Formats: sequence, structure tokens, C-alpha cells
Amino acid sequence: MALFPAFAGVSEAADIGSSRKELDWLSNPSFCVGAITSQSQQTEEATALISEGSLQRRSPLKSEPSDESNTNKKLKQTSRKKKKEKKKKRKHQHHKKTKRKRGQSSSSGSEPDTDSERDTSSRSIRDSKKECEKLNQENDATAHVGHRSVWLEDIQALTREYFRTDKKPDPANWEYKSLYRGDIARYKRKGDSCLGINPKKQCISWDGASTQKKHSHKHVERYFTKKNVGLMNMDGVAVSKTEPPLSESTLFIPVKGSDDIVASVTTWLNPLGIYDHSTTQWLQGQGPSEQELKQPDSQPDRENAILKAKVEEFNRKVRENPQDIHLWMAFVAFQDEVMRSPGLYAIDEGELEKRRRSLKLVLEKKLAILERAIESNQSSVELKLAKLKLCTEFWEPSTLVKEWQKLIFLHPNNTALWQKYLLFCQSQFSTFSVSKIHSLYGKCLSTLSAVNDGSILSHPALPGTEEAIFVLFLQHCHFLRQAGHSEKAVSLFQAMVDFTFFKPDSVKDLPTKGQVEFFEPFWDSGEPRAGEKGARGWRAWMHQQERGGWVVINPDEDDDEPEEDDQEIREKTLPRWQIWLGAERSRDRRHWRPWRPDKTKKQTEEDCEDPERQVLFDDIGQSLIRLSSPELRFRLVEAFLQFLGVPSGPALPASCLYLAMDENSIFDSRLDDEKPLTFFTPSFSGVSRVGLMDQLGCWHWTRGHNREGQEFIRNIFHLVMPLFSGKEKSQLAFSWLQYEIAKVIWYLHTKNKKKLKSQGKICKKLAKNLLKEPENCNNFCLWKQYAHLEWLLGNTEDARKVFDTALSMAGTKELKDSALCELSLLYAELEVELLSDLRGAATSRAVHVLTRLTESAPYGPYSGQVLAVHILKARKFYEHALQDCLGESCVSDPAAPQSFNRLISMAKCFMLFQYLTIGVDAAVRIYEQVFAKLKGSVSPEGSSLEESGSAWSLSSVLEAAALMHTSLLRFHMKVGVYPLTPLREALSEALKLYPDNHLLWRSFVQIQNKSHSASKTRRFFDAITRSSKSLEPWLFAIEAEKMRKRLVDAVRRVDGGEIHATIPETGLTNRIKALFENAIRSDSGSQCPLLWRMYLNFMVSLGNKERSKGIFYKALQNCPWAKVLYMDAVEYFPDEMQEILDLMTEKELRVRLPVEELELLLED
Repeated sequence: MALFPAFAGVSEAADIGSSRKELDWLSNPSFCVGAITSQSQQTEEATALISEGSLQRRSPLKSEPSDESNTNKKLKQTSRKKKKEKKKKRKHQHHKKTKRKRGQSSSSGSEPDTDSERDTSSRSIRDSKKECEKLNQENDATAHVGHRSVWLEDIQALTREYFRTDKKPDPANWEYKSLYRGDIARYKRKGDSCLGINPKKQCISWDGASTQKKHSHKHVERYFTKKNVGLMNMDGVAVSKTEPPLSESTLFIPVKGSDDIVASVTTWLNPLGIYDHSTTQWLQGQGPSEQELKQPDSQPDRENAILKAKVEEFNRKVRENPQDIHLWMAFVAFQDEVMRSPGLYAIDEGELEKRRRSLKLVLEKKLAILERAIESNQSSVELKLAKLKLCTEFWEPSTLVKEWQKLIFLHPNNTALWQKYLLFCQSQFSTFSVSKIHSLYGKCLSTLSAVNDGSILSHPALPGTEEAIFVLFLQHCHFLRQAGHSEKAVSLFQAMVDFTFFKPDSVKDLPTKGQVEFFEPFWDSGEPRAGEKGARGWRAWMHQQERGGWVVINPDEDDDEPEEDDQEIREKTLPRWQIWLGAERSRDRRHWRPWRPDKTKKQTEEDCEDPERQVLFDDIGQSLIRLSSPELRFRLVEAFLQFLGVPSGPALPASCLYLAMDENSIFDSRLDDEKPLTFFTPSFSGVSRVGLMDQLGCWHWTRGHNREGQEFIRNIFHLVMPLFSGKEKSQLAFSWLQYEIAKVIWYLHTKNKKKLKSQGKICKKLAKNLLKEPENCNNFCLWKQYAHLEWLLGNTEDARKVFDTALSMAGTKELKDSALCELSLLYAELEVELLSDLRGAATSRAVHVLTRLTESAPYGPYSGQVLAVHILKARKFYEHALQDCLGESCVSDPAAPQSFNRLISMAKCFMLFQYLTIGVDAAVRIYEQVFAKLKGSVSPEGSSLEESGSAWSLSSVLEAAALMHTSLLRFHMKVGVYPLTPLREALSEALKLYPDNHLLWRSFVQIQNKSHSASKTRRFFDAITRSSKSLEPWLFAIEAEKMRKRLVDAVRRVDGGEIHATIPETGLTNRIKALFENAIRSDSGSQCPLLWRMYLNFMVSLGNKERSKGIFYKALQNCPWAKVLYMDAVEYFPDEMQEILDLMTEKELRVRLPVEELELLLED
């Protein structure tokens, strides 16, 4: 076998008659690379050895023996000839070396040209053979020239000796440190070791530079770098899996046997049969065929075929149905899937990754598809909106605004389009200013009002226009509140109360624009408005004007008590930024009402110290709307009360809720922990009341206004309550009493006994006055609140008397009245919470109350132990009533709320009754029965469960039952020993249906914080955030991780000192950052001030000031209207205070204490 099989043919063509076949490999052209130069000196020993040893010629092509005389003559001739050719070849070799810049190796003074070995592969075999013959003839002569080393194979006498000793020393080895570099073959050393030594006992010290210094030290790249994120996003390759038959038992992993492997063919080139096909081709000097190069991998080929088929299918469908909007949108969404897969649109292999990861290419393709779709559907707003959203990546803000204006001009009656337009303009930092957005809201509301009136004949009103206008009005008011212009927001509500409820009959038939023109004189007349003392309304003022003037009523002198002096600057030694923050927040709390000149004190408009506190008609005229629906009118009053801080009505609509969220009271569960069954939580949903700009984390939802603010709210109640009757009036009275009781709870929590006593008297007086009214005598909701108030104040016996009196008034209504059931339920829950344990629960007052509820006889006070017979009768009654209610709810009209009210009240009473008489498992079974019956009737998907108006729907029944279920489990765990798994599973199931319920999320986060393993919680949050569009899962996922981080930091601290790294942080910081980044990517999250405040607060807590500033400016890009963000920045970055205040002034946010005034106050 040849040493180099690629040139085996040359070896076979050599002379077979050679005397020594072992020298055949010398004819290989791989060694015929140049002439071997000889040394100038000849050693006598080498000549003797060559003459005595009958040296065999090294050219196998011609091997004739000759005598010594012929040899010497030939040597002389050859040496002369060799010297001439040597000079030519040296010049040629030097030219080659400098051209190719290759290294050369030299051995024993000879310098062969190693580059010729690489050139032989490009030459033909015939040329190589001729050159080899010529050079080998020259080598015959040079073989007799003296060397320091000779060819061992040429010496017959030393065939068994493999080494020779050169006895003549080289003096250069003594003079220099090492051998001559020309005598040493060049190589690249890998590492500092050497083969053949024992690394444990021996080592080598190299004199040259260390190889470690040549390597550039690169920082280890983490997974979040731009390069590695791209690698992580690469799609995995599907692996085909062949599963064995079920009958066979697979006790081990099968390995392919020798039969499955194709045996290699043994040839002269592959004698051992160990080379594969590609290696054999390489040895032959060949490459793969064109067919093999073009043959693609089977897996990507199949994926490309599937994607191409889908693209063709989409193209065919849109050609056949060009008016199908959903099909076009699906085609646009499909482009993301196409670009995620490699190869379909890549030009060549080099651009595969660029094309697959290019965002611009995806956007351009989507834009092209949308333009095609718009050509076929000129009137489609959805397609035009998708195009505008896509073009935010390409166009300038000014160009986008012009396109939006064109779209609004074409569709002025589309309320959804108006809302998106307002959000777009509101979140553009470069073009934002409060006055621009305020006038834009006015234009929107006036245009939609004209459409709703029918004044714009070209565009009729769409269904639901009036309700959408009301939602935009609320969004406008909260925008003004968050920008600091609370006076304008309160004035808008005041004007809407007069404009809606006290409208003169003479202007009711006019369009909205005409009514607004008649309203302007009343607003500018200086007469008392809604919430102010002596307000009688627009209608009364109009009648008095027609009769000849307004009667001035002298105010009571007793009520003119001076307002408590709220000193703005209490300590002048504090830092300047702290003084400004304190004074600014103080003025926000006191000056949220619009300033009006007091005529009794002979005040004029010039007496106002801050002109911004005065609200002119031009500031509110365009935003006035007409509400004809009684339901929307009542919702207007509830929204006004909630704006002032009164817990009234449902939360804001989802479209504007996240825009208004700016405080984190939704995470506070202190009251929930104290009393799981009877806790009180107002439904503010993270929205601050007017006048509050406190720092993040302050618990202020029950803190009341100052004296004038309290009087303002009372005046509102006195003004609007006579406008309603029946259930609506009862709800207003309930909200008023609940608002006063919330202050009692606050003083109880803060242990302020002085204010608790005075507030208790105010609440009692209010409750008694409300109950004295004829329509409220049998109002069980008010009786329930009054009894609860007495219980909170510690008057347990008085509270029981109130409960007994109210229940005895019910007569024999049994379970038919939902309000009576709620009254009995609260009475029973309060009694249960008094029990230290549940051993006497079956015979307690709670069971007596729930048992008497099912009896037809009038209610009687608790007299002792409840008989078992009565308990059995009550259980049977509850079972039959529950079945009847479930049957009615599933077949009744959803518009009728009575059946739903009765169902949920009775189900909650039955669950508590079973819990007290049998146990917690029986109560859980009642919940499961209700859940199984109603879940299929509502909807298979929890995200689509929605409430219709204020009426109870099947969805709300399930939500209330879930809350009762979890409250019972939490209470049972508090008073006894019970596993955590049932509560965790119940909360998980409920949150899948109701991902926006704050009470359920608080309980879930609280119990999961007790668990040492966070993996289940994280998987659950991940699943909910993927399936739900609500922002609450993101907020509570972040809060859960922050609680875990606080726990870890507390463990790592020693005596409250510095953090010691004894326990690894396990990446909590990076995980929280990732949650924040993912949350702000959504539309609702990017425009939620609360989320940005939490993000900024967290980054500041880490101590990274520069990164925190980046988050602040990024927040301003999305929420430039939120004043609380600027105030947080002043607190976190005191050095940038002047810059932040200048930015607030530029964007026209309300700055109540300018820096110049602050300097004057500090000087005084």
C-alpha cells in the first residue's frame, strides 16, 4: 500500500526491476519538491561509508552500478551543473515564498520548498512524473556529497541500526542557547506541555512568550446578550421517533446491530474498510457530486413545503374572498410564523440568519399585504388601524398624526377609532402637551355628541355610541386628574350633574351644542354649583331668571369655621427637594376643588393667588355630553363619588382602567388577614382619589379629605339622593354609610382613639337618620351596615340587638329575599369569627341564625342550644332551595337579576351552614355543585366571562361563590390545621376564570409566598399571562417575586446590616426585570402609570442610578401625562429636580409650587 494513496499510480509506473523495492516510496512526487542543497564541507567518514557500502541509487527509474572513478567524474560534473541550477531555483523559490507568505522548514541545512506539496494536487499526474524523474536523476549525484546526516536506508551495513552518533561537535551549540532556527522545523505549539513527560513530577519551562498571552480574553456572554438571544430563539429541529410495539417490553434502549450497518467495500484505497464514502473521495482528491450538494436536509425541506403550501393557500383564499377582513388579518399574522422558519425566503446560505431575524423584512411584508387588503376594502377601519400600528416603526410622529387625522375625518362616528387616536396622541412624548390633549378630548366628545344627536347626516350613530361617549368622558376626567389639573376634572363632573339632572324643560329638545350654549350663562353667573353650599341647580336658576333675578341667601354664620391651618413648610432644615415635595403634595390635597370668589366676603376673581385654580367655561364647554339612559345617569353619579374617594359602584371600564391605575393599594392584604370572612375592601382597583399624589406604598384609601372636602361630599349626597328612588337611592345611601365606616376602620387600624370616637358618633348619627326615612325602614342593606358599625366599635350586644330587630322585621320571607340572606350571613360570620375554635360551632348563635332563616315562623333571638331536628330540617330546606335556584338560573332570562341575587345569597348561606354543622368538606361540595352546574352554562373559556351592566349574571354568581369558598378555606386554616393544597387549587381554578379579581390574586400570592418552591407559582403565572389580556396577572406576578426577594434579602442580612452572600439570590433580580419588560410590551401595560412607578421604584432599590434614569425617561415616552412619575423622579433623583420641573412646565403639567415661590417661602 502506498503511503499517499492519491499518487499510487505513479508508484506502480516505476521500474519494477529495482534491486530494493523498499525504496519505491522515494519516487513519490510528494517528496520531489525541489533540489536538495549540499553543504560546502564533506566529511571523510560519510565518503568512506558510501564507497564501502555499495550505495544503492535512490532513483528507482534507473539503477546502473558504476565504479568509483566514474562516480567521482560524475560528481564533479554534477556539482558544476547543480550550482548553476541551484541559483536559478533559489531565486524562483524565494519569489514563490514571498508571494505566498508561507513558512518553510529546514533540516540539516537543506531548505525544501514545502509549498510545492500543496501545488501538486492541481497538476496532472503526467507532469508530476516527468518532474520527478528529472529531479531524481539530480539526487543521484547529491547523494555522494558529504552531510552531517545521511539517509539511513541507503546504508546496507546499518540496516538494523536506527540511530547514529555525530562525534564532531558543533561549537555554535555552546555559544548560543538553542539550535540554529533553520535546523528546526517550524510548528505551532498548542499548550505548554510536552508528550512523554509525567505532568505530576515533570514540567517544561519555555523561554518564548507564553501562548496564553496571545489569546484575547473575552467576557463570558450571558443569555441576555443580543447575540445569544438570537440563538435561544432558534427553532428546534423535530426528531422522528419510532416507538416499539406495545406488546414488546422495552427494558433497555435498543442499539443498532451489525446487520443494520452497511459494510464498507475493501479496496486498495480502503484496505481495512474503515473509511466512509466522503473520506474515500477526499483521499482520491475528489469532492462530492453536484446532486449531493444540492440535496437538502429532509426536515427543513418538509417544513418549507408545508409553509409554501400555506402561503399558496392564503393567496388563493384572499383572491377568492378579498372582502374577508379576518382572512387578511390572519395572513398578516402568519408572516411571523413564516419568518421564524429558515430557508423559505432566504437568498443564500450566508443571508439565512439575517433574513430570518430581520424585523424590517417582516414589517415590510405585512405592510404590503395590508395595502393589498385596503385596496379591496376601502371602508375597513380594522385594516387601516393595523396599517397605522405597523407604520409606527417607519414613519415620523408628525406623519403618523396626519394619517390619524385623515382616518378620523373619514370615520368621525367610530368611537373605538377615537379612543385609539386619543391614546396615540396622549402617549407621544415629542408632541404631547396637556392643553393639546385636553382640546382633543373636547373635540372628540363634541363630535361624537353631534353624531349621536343626528346633526352629522353623512355618518349615522353606531350602536353603543352613548355608552362609549360616557367612557371617553371618564377617561378625560382621569387624564386631567393625573396631569394635576384636578380643578378642571371636578368642574367637569359638577357641570355634568347640572347639565344632566337639572336641565330646564325649555332646552331639552335642542341638540347638545345648543344646550351647551344655554348652559354657559349659568356657569358664568357665579351661582353655587354641585357640591357647594346652597346649590339648587341650573333649572331653578333659569326659572328665577325668568321671574326677575336670583334670591341671595345669607349663609349660616355658625358654619363659617376657619379651616385647619395646614402648614406647608414645617421644617426648613430639610433638603430642598423634600420641602418642595411636601408642599406640592399638601397643596394637591387641599386645592383639588375649583376656586370660587366668596361673595359674602366680597371676594373677586383678582383675589385668587393661583389663577390656575379658576375654571372657565371654555375649559369645559366642549366636553359636556348628553346622557339620556337612566342607567348611564346613575353611573355618572357613582363615577363622580368614586372620583372623590367614595367606594361606590363597580370599577372603571376596562378600556380606561389601566390608564387610571397609579397607586398600589391593590396589593395590600392587611385587613384580609385579620378577618377573612368579614373584611372590608373598597373597589378602587388601584385608582387614586382626587387630590392624592403620595409616594408609592402609602396606605391611604380610607384617609378622608379635609373639612371642606368632607362637606363637599356630603353636599353631593344631599343633592343627588332626591333625584333617585328605590334600589338606586338605597345604593347611594349604602355607599355613603360605607364611606363613613371606612374611616372608622382606618382609625381602628391606626389606633387613633380620639378620632375613632368622634367618627363613630358621626356614623351612628348618619345611619339613624338614613333609617328614619320612610323608604329605608325595611332596607336590610342599611340595617346590615348599621349593625356592622356597632360591632366594629366594640358594642357587640348592641350590634346583636340591631341584627335581631332587623331579622324580626322580615316576617316569613325565608330565603326568598336576597338582602335578608345577606343580613343573616353577615350576622353568622361575625359570630363565627368570635369563636376561638370550632368545637362548639354546631350549637352557636351562627347556626341558630342560619337555621331560623329557613323556618316559616318569625325570627326569635338566640335562647340556647339548637336542636338536631331543626338542623336536619334546615339542611333539607337548603338542598331543595338550591336545586330550585339552579334550575331557575339556567333557564330564566339573563336580564332578570332577581334569580341570580337569590342564588348567590342562598348558596353562601348554605356553604356556611354546612361548614358549621358538618365540616369544611361539606361546604366545598356545595361549591363544587354550584360550579359544575353553572360553568357549562356560562362559557367554556374563562376570559370571555363578563358582567352585563350592574345586574348579576351567571359569571358573577360563580365569582361570588369562589370568593366565599376561598374565604371559608382561609378561615379554617386560621383556626385549625388544614392542608394548603385545596386552597391553592381552588384559587387556581377561580383565577383561570376571573384573572382580574384582586381579592383572589391577593390570597393566591399570600399563600404561595409561604411555599419554599416557586416553580409551580411561576408556571401558573406564565400560563395565565399567556391566556389572559388583563394586566393584573403581570402585576401580581411581579409582586410575588418581589415578596420572595424581600424574604431572601431578610434572611441574608445579619442584624439588619449589610447583605452577606451566604445564600445565592437565584436570579430573582433578573427575573423581576424580565417580568417588567414583558408586561410593558403590551398596549395596556405600556400605558399604565402604576406599572411604570413599580418598575422605577424597583430599579432605584437596586442602587443603579443611571439605569433607573433610563427607565424614568422610557416611562415618560409612554405616560407623559402622569404627574406622579415626575414627583417620583424628584424623590429618586434630587440632583435633577430643576430639570424635571422644567420638563413638567414644558408639558404643561400642573406645578402648584414653582421654584421661585419656594425660594421666597424659604427666605421668609
